[in-house]
Amino acid sequence: MATKPPKADPVQDAPQVTAPKHYAAGMPAIKHSLQMAQQQMGVRRTALTLLRVNQKEGFDCPGCAWPEPDHRHAAEFCENGAKAVAEEATLRRVTPAFFAEHPVSDLFGRSGYWLGQQGRLTHPMYLPEGADHYEPVSWERAFDIIGEEVTALASPDEALFYTSGRTSNEAAFLYQLFARELGTNNLPDCSNMCHESSGSALVETIGIGKGSVLLEDLYKADLIVVAGQNPGTNHPRMLSALEKAKSNGAKIISVNPLPEAGLERFKNPQTPKGMTTGAALTDLFLQIRLGGDQALFRLLNKLILQTEGAVDEAFVREHTHGFEEFEKAALAADWDETLAATGLAREEIEQALAMALASERTIVCWAMGLTQHKHSVPTIREVVNFLLLRGNIGRPGAGVCPVRGHSNVQGDRTMGVFERPAQSLLDAIEAEFGFTPPQEHGYDVVRAIEALRDGDAKVFFAMGGNFVAASPDTDVTEAAMRRARLTVHVSTKLNRSHVVTGARALILPTLGRTERDLQASGEQFVTVEDSMGMVHASRGRLEPAGENLLSETAIVCRLARRVLGDASVVPWEDFEKDYSAVRDRIARVIPGFENFNERVADPAGFALPHAPRDERRFPTATGKANFTAAPVEFPHLPEGRLLLQTMRSHDQYNTTIYGLDDRYRGIRNGRRVVLVSKEDADRLGVADGSYVDLVSEWKDGVERRAPRFRVVHYPTARGCAAAYYPETNVLIPLDATADVSNTPASKSVVVRLEQSATD
Repeated sequence: MATKPPKADPVQDAPQVTAPKHYAAGMPAIKHSLQMAQQQMGVRRTALTLLRVNQKEGFDCPGCAWPEPDHRHAAEFCENGAKAVAEEATLRRVTPAFFAEHPVSDLFGRSGYWLGQQGRLTHPMYLPEGADHYEPVSWERAFDIIGEEVTALASPDEALFYTSGRTSNEAAFLYQLFARELGTNNLPDCSNMCHESSGSALVETIGIGKGSVLLEDLYKADLIVVAGQNPGTNHPRMLSALEKAKSNGAKIISVNPLPEAGLERFKNPQTPKGMTTGAALTDLFLQIRLGGDQALFRLLNKLILQTEGAVDEAFVREHTHGFEEFEKAALAADWDETLAATGLAREEIEQALAMALASERTIVCWAMGLTQHKHSVPTIREVVNFLLLRGNIGRPGAGVCPVRGHSNVQGDRTMGVFERPAQSLLDAIEAEFGFTPPQEHGYDVVRAIEALRDGDAKVFFAMGGNFVAASPDTDVTEAAMRRARLTVHVSTKLNRSHVVTGARALILPTLGRTERDLQASGEQFVTVEDSMGMVHASRGRLEPAGENLLSETAIVCRLARRVLGDASVVPWEDFEKDYSAVRDRIARVIPGFENFNERVADPAGFALPHAPRDERRFPTATGKANFTAAPVEFPHLPEGRLLLQTMRSHDQYNTTIYGLDDRYRGIRNGRRVVLVSKEDADRLGVADGSYVDLVSEWKDGVERRAPRFRVVHYPTARGCAAAYYPETNVLIPLDATADVSNTPASKSVVVRLEQSATD
């Protein structure tokens, strides 16, 4: 039976701590998945819903973007996927009566966990200027309010149109089309905060900002390097792929400051053997110091260059550019500097080299642990150098594999949600629709916050996501949002962004992936793109959470009709009625989507073209894959300080908090913890169980403080610490970003630990 949401915030400042686990999944994962699903959905709805997740005629999981295998298990979902589905398909409801009972001033003091647990939003809600209560509003009036504020702007560039990853291809395409017909490229998205560094590095080096492998390539690999990633929590179905790769003979190197249970051993809940003994995954664990990855790959590249016969000279000669400059930089790599940067032993690096040299087909996978440092872009370029040296791009079983987070975050970018659009996209839009899109680049996430802060932007519209909680420099971000004339959030559930508002605010409730989408022409489906460039359909089957919900596609179409009016040359009404009409236009505008409606009818979907993978053709400025030779960078740690990384707990996906436990790390009933090695804690004089404030230190001399975190002695890399976000976002200045990509540098924050005043 489903349970009611909590009335009070649970106490979170007294976490219970036990030893961390050394395996992931197994029976505890099944038990926890079903328990949380039944609390939200009840028994019958749980069974009906979970059996449709990631199935060929079902709906795409609203969690991560990991691809589905061709042959799918009846239970093709992971624990965190089950949690994501349960929270969307929940029987809990947030009605107008809830907002009448809870003023915004009360909701502001609630935790993100409590807000999310209240259930699905059912009605459009409006916060008038000067009011403290949201009130119900009709859809017509909601769009009028947006129209009033947008048409009052001095320029379309005073409006910001943010997108989170879960928006469908159809809705994302129309969203960027609306923004560009309005006259702005202000299309910041969640990619700006996560994999923008990957895209920046890959576009420069191989010509396309996406990974070059398909799921089948992992099964063919000899060596898989998993760097800066925790699949057991963030992409659990990846563990099944790694298990299959291991059974086919692959070796796995894990490069991470923290030991992660899922990369130690995986107990696959889909097989009897997996449930009992499981499979050891990692052959070599390199417990690297935060920010030392570029130095590690640079030294490995030097050692490969110095090994006779190790370089694929034919590939380098025929397909690459810039080798001589790269070779000079790589040969200058220094052992002592590398050992200091990485915290590794010489023997560990030599073992990694031996495994790389023994492999004919190597894949490197990575996530936020590589993308959120100041020097993230050169780090990922160095990974590409590592692969290019031995011809490991454009070969089956080899390539680059940035593991994207949110479902369809990659599809949104493919559809044109990008503040710096390619000229070819703008030209294609003009040819297809007959209007000239704006040419000036727009604002990314960081610059959008700066624009709000400085009064250069006045309307903020978010298609999904939890912008306030996801962004850095929490106090600055919240103050910036409050300077807006209007903030609008298209959402399924309540989150912190709904209680940090502009002068006026709207919450627009939308359908979820699990729900039936019925329009004038009949039942609709949408499409998504996974982390490996596969596109497939997603069909919800549940009845909507309320009769006042609109689909994201319908919201965009009605918004465009109200704001743009009769002057628009786009047939918005036709697009709302029939999503196949949208896909016909996508087919003519977005390369790779030719005959979109016909191809997506295949239940398995289709792969988008990828020139480096498919043809060993590299669409870069040089026409070849580019070696690069950036100086080696890594954080330098002052005496008495630690390098802090932000991370997720196991009961969390992005900013959505499903629960207060981190089972694999041994943390229960709390989130304000900081993980520190016993050796570092002893050196700094902080006892296990004591409470400290985290104080970040930056070159601007401004200190930022996150108060009262319980110290947990934990086997982290020496000199490093870890704590959960969004609680630690307050420590990261708005301008502390990665070079080139402008991604917040959340993974190498210099902090000191001060005893809490309340301890």
